[in-house]
Amino acid sequence: MTAPENTGAEVLRPHAEVTFAHELTALAAADDRPRPERWKLSPWAVAMYLQGGALPDGTVITPKYVGPRRIVEVAVSTLATDRALLLLGVPGTAKTWVSEHLAAAVSGDSTLLVQGTAGTPEEAVRYGWNYAQLLAHGPSRDALVPSPVMRAMADGMTARVEELTRIPADVQDTLITILSEKTLPIPELGQETQAVRGFNLIATANDRDRGVNELSSALRRRFNTVVLPLPATAEAEVDIVSRRVDQIGRSLDLPAAPEGLDEIRRVVTVFRELRGGVTDDGRTKVKSPSGTLSTAEAISVVTNGLALAAHFGDGVLRPADVAAGLLGAVVRDPAADRVIWQEYLETVVRERDGWQGFYRACREVSV
Repeated sequence: MTAPENTGAEVLRPHAEVTFAHELTALAAADDRPRPERWKLSPWAVAMYLQGGALPDGTVITPKYVGPRRIVEVAVSTLATDRALLLLGVPGTAKTWVSEHLAAAVSGDSTLLVQGTAGTPEEAVRYGWNYAQLLAHGPSRDALVPSPVMRAMADGMTARVEELTRIPADVQDTLITILSEKTLPIPELGQETQAVRGFNLIATANDRDRGVNELSSALRRRFNTVVLPLPATAEAEVDIVSRRVDQIGRSLDLPAAPEGLDEIRRVVTVFRELRGGVTDDGRTKVKSPSGTLSTAEAISVVTNGLALAAHFGDGVLRPADVAAGLLGAVVRDPAADRVIWQEYLETVVRERDGWQGFYRACREVSV
């Protein structure tokens, strides 16, 4: 793989294998367990990289995924077999994040990526052509432009396909031969590329996209499906949001927000109650808006609030800093969602002890 042009601190979002290179190096040095061929780490070490822990030399491995350990173990063990992995879940359940970190830990390279959209062509999954070479010399290996999947097959690496169900069905089905026969035919050259040991594929799909381009039964059988759930408890979700906001804030040179945990708890509480249709104490039913109100959106709301506090406030994250972001996250349908939000403010937030400042801030941006 060609090294990226920018590898220094100016990169806005370094790849996982760059950001956490020190952790991956420390894990590799301490890892004495069997590794599948061409894996950088053993399955045990890959799981530790995702879930966090401490090495004998004192190196702390930060958790990348906060959730049931068994989910991570099943995902990692799937990649050690000849079956591909499908990470399924509602928006904001860290499917892409987990996919990237799995590829970084297994292959040391998370960049062999196909981004699924309604316009993703077959060439993005199979191969394309350098048309100048093709016209000048005809079909040849030199004129062929391999896709990320083809490169992963040839090098024994992990390929990633994001938003698989957004890819047109006929393009999806080009994966069937790749995943079942571990080969990619090149009929124009009378050749094929066969996958070498170490190759596998991680796909992600949003289970709210059912009916967009559903997977054929033939393709679905080629995957082991792992469902990533929403955080089970409010504390777990607060922990996830706090960690990611801290990481993003440091990458953007935003100052740490003292006393910001209270506002994070409020944002997470609001999201969980509106998402679940009931208050935390189970006493009051509330209507759910049309949006997903995912953990990823909570991270975005708090990060935006942190920027407001840093640049236009006193550096302390306050209710007014998160109120506008909350409104934008909740009110996706201006007619129906606005009524739901105002009803929630008046029946739940207004009556909650210690939330008066939060209530006033939300009311000010909602009128």
